[in-house]
Amino acid sequence: MIKFDHVTKKFDDYIAVEDIFFTVEPSSIYGLIGYNGAGKTTLLKTAAGIYRADSGLVSFDGTPAFDNPDIRKNLFYVPDDLYFPMNATIKSMAKFYSDYYPEFSMKTYQNLLEVFGLDEKKKIRGFSKGMQRQTEILLALASKPKYLLLDETFDGLDPQKKDITKKLFMEYIAESECSMVISSHNLSELSELCDHVGLLNGKHLTMDCSVYDISQNYSKIRLIFDRPIQESDFKAIHYKNIELDGQVATLVFEGNAKEEKEKLNALLPIAIDEYRLTMEEVFLNEMEDKKYDITKIFAE
Repeated sequence: MIKFDHVTKKFDDYIAVEDIFFTVEPSSIYGLIGYNGAGKTTLLKTAAGIYRADSGLVSFDGTPAFDNPDIRKNLFYVPDDLYFPMNATIKSMAKFYSDYYPEFSMKTYQNLLEVFGLDEKKKIRGFSKGMQRQTEILLALASKPKYLLLDETFDGLDPQKKDITKKLFMEYIAESECSMVISSHNLSELSELCDHVGLLNGKHLTMDCSVYDISQNYSKIRLIFDRPIQESDFKAIHYKNIELDGQVATLVFEGNAKEEKEKLNALLPIAIDEYRLTMEEVFLNEMEDKKYDITKIFAE
């Protein structure tokens, strides 16, 4: 289990992440989502022990992470910005990691070489970005970590390799009790992989819930009227977001919207339809703090 207990990290006077708290259970994949610059990398580097939290604590099964060699032998961090020594090959890196990680499996290593179709004798720095990413994923899984932190791990992978990687992650979770955190700014990459997700927005964790709860707790209702409507017509309705287009209104609700639907019916629409929001729609609603009229951006 990985526990983020009110973690804050600063760089001089700049607060990168503030009061972050959530838990990643064993045999669980936690998706950390946010725009570029939201603080995902800072949070993962703090968990990996690269940064020291200014306040709060990251612990692994109750043991503090920072400056703890016993934890690091069970923890593998795959950064967004990969680095390999000048003349390193996959084979030499496998030797390096096998000396450090006590559970490193040469059999798993050989199997993954075949899956990814990589040549273990070639220099890694001569690989494409996607092949370097595959190399680090291969080494991470062969190390058999108990805790796995991955930052933008699908970046540079083609669709086939992304699919293979997702299946490998799910298979590894199924066969181990690994606690895994994967960060991304791309919702579609995580929607079918993670069982829990967290949203970093404005240096805070503004959402922390199971994927099941996301689909169950949000709804979108579309109404069509026989007359033009305006936002004031819905002043008695408790909605999260509203969009109006002539005689059509689309409202987003969080939680049980039964009472609100009764109020909407009282407005006498000629048609009403209800939908479940996708994870991407939920997160866009959560992250939305400004409304822009795009049609006026380029107006003189």
